[in-house]
Amino acid sequence: MSATNNMKGKTGESNNHGPIIPADVSLPEITLRVIVLGVILTVVLAAANAYLGLKVGTTVSASIPAAVISMGILRFFKNSNILENTMVQIMASVGEALTAGIAFILPALIILHVWDKFNYWQTVVTGLLGGGLGVLFTIPLRRALLQDRTLRYPEAVAIGNVLKASANREKGDLNSLTVGGIVGAVIALFQTGFQVLTDSFQYWVRAETTIFGFGLGLSPALIAAGYIVGINVALSLLVGIVLGWIAGVPVLTWYYGMPDAETANQMAIMMWRSHIRYIGVGTMLIGGLWTLCTLFKPVITSMATSFATLREIRLGNRKASVRTERDIPIHYVFIAAIILLVPIFFLIAFTIIPQDAPISSGFRYFISGFSTLYILIGGFVFCSVMAYFAGLIGSTNSPVSGMLVSALLVICLIFIAFFTTQTEWSEEMKEMIGSVVAIGSLVVIGAALAISNDTMQDLKVGEIVGATPWKQQVMLILGVVVSSFVIPPILQLLYNAYGIGGVFPRPDMNPAQMLAAPQAGLMATVAKGAFSHQLQWGMIGIGAFIAVVSIVIDEILKKRFGTRLPVLAVGLGIYLPLDSSVPVVIGGILAYIIQARLNRLYHRGEPADEPKVHAHRHRGLLLACGIVAGASLMGVILAIPFAIQQSSDALRIMPDEYMPFAGILSVIVTFLLCAWIYRVVLKKT
Repeated sequence: MSATNNMKGKTGESNNHGPIIPADVSLPEITLRVIVLGVILTVVLAAANAYLGLKVGTTVSASIPAAVISMGILRFFKNSNILENTMVQIMASVGEALTAGIAFILPALIILHVWDKFNYWQTVVTGLLGGGLGVLFTIPLRRALLQDRTLRYPEAVAIGNVLKASANREKGDLNSLTVGGIVGAVIALFQTGFQVLTDSFQYWVRAETTIFGFGLGLSPALIAAGYIVGINVALSLLVGIVLGWIAGVPVLTWYYGMPDAETANQMAIMMWRSHIRYIGVGTMLIGGLWTLCTLFKPVITSMATSFATLREIRLGNRKASVRTERDIPIHYVFIAAIILLVPIFFLIAFTIIPQDAPISSGFRYFISGFSTLYILIGGFVFCSVMAYFAGLIGSTNSPVSGMLVSALLVICLIFIAFFTTQTEWSEEMKEMIGSVVAIGSLVVIGAALAISNDTMQDLKVGEIVGATPWKQQVMLILGVVVSSFVIPPILQLLYNAYGIGGVFPRPDMNPAQMLAAPQAGLMATVAKGAFSHQLQWGMIGIGAFIAVVSIVIDEILKKRFGTRLPVLAVGLGIYLPLDSSVPVVIGGILAYIIQARLNRLYHRGEPADEPKVHAHRHRGLLLACGIVAGASLMGVILAIPFAIQQSSDALRIMPDEYMPFAGILSVIVTFLLCAWIYRVVLKKT
């Protein structure tokens, strides 16, 4: 019998009123099998989310899939326990978080043509430094934020339920995840590999003075991601789609004239690239700043609480802590943070700033020193915001883009002020050096920011199950190390196979399969535009106006109707291509339809029916997570033959003359996928 089963009689009461494993009970947590399984899942989930992050600019939390997979494997060991599952889950989730922090920003150097490939060791060091800071920043925040009972940590509670299922040896969860993964992988294989199906379907018509039409995205991974994020984000994306594509493309084509292209489909894409996405940039810029303003008071409160706790520790007023309250000693945290500043300085001074840049050594060191301090101070502020957001709305829905854009704008504006003293510099030199250093610094902050957001959720899971915090933090650091070494080759593999952000490693590659990298494209656009003064301020101004209107509507909806219109999602709907945004909308609408059906099947609010409704929701979440993981992993697997053959058509079996049927067949398959998800989720157990 397992150690967890032995504890059932002792922990049954604590399931509702305290941790599952009490503080006075010690069970094995960091074991050899935990480390081996954690390393494997970290690599796998990092690879899956690298593809998804570059494709659509978002990642899906790996915590629940990692917990379920760990649960399914560790149950074969008789002496396994729930705390081991927790350690595997927290390490594996780092792979997804660090991938997001790097993949959202670092490709901007490819897009700006500063890099022609992902430099391995520079990317590794960046991941180690940024991820390490992210873990360190959350240690002094942990107690303050977890004691704030206004923060619900929705995803952490869900993970806690999954781990409870592990303790009770519940079946069915792993089956849902596995079946979803198989379905997602098969559809992705026929779409991207064999190309019997397509992941996009465009239909645009040319009139006398304009074009109009629409497009569909049919990616199973993005449909499942939409199912997870829900109806509010989906409808906000739909608002952006309507403003940017359905209304924006015809109006701007009529105003600016027809783009020089052969087909209406190509004209629509050209209009989006030259005008529409800048409207999205403006919307996301203002949305990011607004998000920062609304969180100013919670951030100050959180930081004040954290520093008060640190002061008590320094003065020795803290009582001896129990096992479930022991962090890595705070003086170790401070020493480690100071030590990390040294390699960060050298990283910026001698690798991020080009060695052949014609600047004085003094100014090089000044810029590097300021950037290092900004990473420390500004990074802690923004990481505090993201850690707070993990408790407020969950890590998946946290506005990472808003925080990154805000951090980038601040450092760009400061650099512009610094560069006014360099009168001998040309504007091109200011643009090049400023963009590179700003984005290079932002990569470190972005890695720390993503880690802090995910880490706070995982630390809450530890509180629920009764894990030892310092052991969780050790596993987080180990996850950062493993992820940092595997992310660079994954990014390079994907770049070689698909191209990123309009930049291709080889000529004659298929633009339809390019990884859009919208977040990195946004960062490149903001940085370059800030220094070159060439941003399309008219389009950005329109986007800013849309953001203001969206913010007003969001506040009204929030106060009067208890729902939301997230402004950053509206901006993302304008900014993304249709094949990336529409499937998320489809998934969100599907989730709403299923929830509406559940409300009709069961008496809403009845305590007796709540477990049944929860079981349906839980099954749907696991199924969607499986589809995302399966389809995303297939994208990474297919990148291998594509890179070897140097062609994304390496496995194609659909003849050219039958390609129009691929779109029709894909629409049918997408409908059947949604119908299958609907049926499986609503199936009674």
